[in-house]
Amino acid sequence: MAKEGKRIRKAREGIDATKLYGLDEAIVILKERSTAKFDETVEIAMNLGVDPRHADQMVRGVCNLPNGSGRTVRVAVFARGAKADEAKAAGADIVGAEDLLEIVQGGTIEFDRCIATPDLMPLVGRLGKVLGPRGLMPNPKVGTVTMDVKGAVEAAKGGAVEFRVEKAGIVHAGIGKLSFEADKLAENIRAFADSVSKARPSGAKGTYIQRVAVTSTMGPGLKVDVSSVLNS
Repeated sequence: MAKEGKRIRKAREGIDATKLYGLDEAIVILKERSTAKFDETVEIAMNLGVDPRHADQMVRGVCNLPNGSGRTVRVAVFARGAKADEAKAAGADIVGAEDLLEIVQGGTIEFDRCIATPDLMPLVGRLGKVLGPRGLMPNPKVGTVTMDVKGAVEAAKGGAVEFRVEKAGIVHAGIGKLSFEADKLAENIRAFADSVSKARPSGAKGTYIQRVAVTSTMGPGLKVDVSSVLNS
């Protein structure tokens, strides 16, 4: 078993692994213990009471973070004609159709979000084995298959975060940077938790959101009281 480094041990000093911290307190701790020389990403992980092997327990959606994610998101759009022009005007980084298909098939994927108009989905469908494993396949459920290209590009650039439950029933995402003001981080986290809560599938039984934890890229993981994260 690998030994913990001095930095990790120091970051965890005084952290009670059994305590459920209030969200505001947890954010303060993460900020106080930051020693990285870069702007760390703040991440949330949520354990859900679902079994995603069953179709009626799949959790997937998108959250528009009120204060943005702090990331520079590169957006690719599959569109033609006026919709391609609309995508470029909205700030898309890569726009195309068959030409973009060839680029991706050639192994060049220089984007973080992929959007497509419905008429080009038969074309994009050929890239399922390439984009699917990377979580980049456009999907109408998260607003990336749409005729509102302008809105989708602006949402992606403005901090829209997609989420999808993993096999173990966990949803996680980066929700901002440690340099954000504490109240803005809290607002982003609560918005994300609210989106996950609203995405509760019909097949979920019992307690839906079971555990929540927050961490930063180089910081300690903190268990958070679920009630302090939910807006309701």
